Amino acid sequence: MIEQISIGRGVAMPENSSGKGLQAYVCLGSNCANAEEMLARARQGLAALPHIRTGAASPLYCTEPQGYADQSWFFNQVIELFADASWTPCSLVDALLDIEADLGRVRSADPALRFGPRAIDADLLLFGQMRSQDPHCLVPHPRLTQRAFALVPLLDVAPHAVIDGLPATEWLSRLQYKKDGQRIFQ
Repeated sequence: MIEQISIGRGVAMPENSSGKGLQAYVCLGSNCANAEEMLARARQGLAALPHIRTGAASPLYCTEPQGYADQSWFFNQVIELFADASWTPCSLVDALLDIEADLGRVRSADPALRFGPRAIDADLLLFGQMRSQDPHCLVPHPRLTQRAFALVPLLDVAPHAVIDGLPATEWLSRLQYKKDGQRIFQ
């Protein structure tokens, strides 16, 4: 089920006020040996999607692993996308999964490694004012409000973002984390 929610400024509309299309935000992450290159390749994959334009990109952050500590730190970044009306949350998630697969992402069958090392991760954080409860494409991302590594760069590109009725800044203030330059500890 998809419904409209408020995630930013103004009235819920299918396009933002600039007429550039529906805004979506994707968090990219990698902790492989060539993580920065993988993020660049993922950005190229996003830019190549039909009827989507990339917008602002946050700086790269070096972030502490979550859920599975015995691994290298990640590089994370949030990218703003402008999508036309042909895109839905689920079609964008499918495209993100295709980009991950093209870049060598292999998902472990071991549930203990769900948050383990990865070549690339591309998570849909927000999709316009929509909320999706489809298990394949949950929007807003179900763990967004718990992750400084996603909220900090999201606020770089969408400082007025609202998640589940609260400003993203409020969600971030509720977390125990530390930001030191481009490093995020949580």
